[in-house]
Amino acid sequence: MIRTRDDDGVRVVTIDRPARRNALRPDDLSALRTAVADADAPVTYLRGAGEAFCAGADLDVVAALDDPASFARAGQRTARAIADAETVVVCGIDGAARGGGVEIALAADLRVATPAATFAEPGVAFGLFGAWGGTVRLPRVMREGDALDFALSGRVLDADEALRTGLVSRVVDDPRSVADAIASGERDALRAIKRRVRDRRDDGTQERAEASAFADLVHAHADDIAAMRGE
Repeated sequence: MIRTRDDDGVRVVTIDRPARRNALRPDDLSALRTAVADADAPVTYLRGAGEAFCAGADLDVVAALDDPASFARAGQRTARAIADAETVVVCGIDGAARGGGVEIALAADLRVATPAATFAEPGVAFGLFGAWGGTVRLPRVMREGDALDFALSGRVLDADEALRTGLVSRVVDDPRSVADAIASGERDALRAIKRRVRDRRDDGTQERAEASAFADLVHAHADDIAAMRGE
């Protein structure tokens, strides 16, 4: 179950299956995709209910799949929707993130952990690997050597090691406070920054898009800039 509420400029999206450590089924993936894609708030805060962030794919579902590739593609669509959303997605990780839960977090713009957060890709122990875009995004977030060590070993990273390797950006007691702070920024600037940093085209194309976006913001906020000059 995916719960959504809008709260003072932040859409709060909660993966709410605590009895199953927030493991995701196909319907949950679809609902999560919609909850983020439809967000009107400048920032979306993604969290898990209970003592875990997300255990990844529900293994009861995986074991019964007739078409495993379709489930992988559903997870990829959800991760892509998070990465491509107009809203800035801040993922607050408290407790365990495993498998697909790590991949969902990797798609977010910012991963913020509590000291109790832990991370692992345990699928390698029983012959699987993350197929919701994890093998694509992991080496973009971590150095390649750290990414391979994390994925191949299946070992658990605590919050401090996740911070050291770049898997998370911050370790704080209250990740929601980071979402609130970002939401205080101007909406158009937040969107422009996300688009530019997410751009995977060649450097020249990205630089032209960056200059164009900057010009658009200068024109849109000329009065605010003029007021700042007068301070």
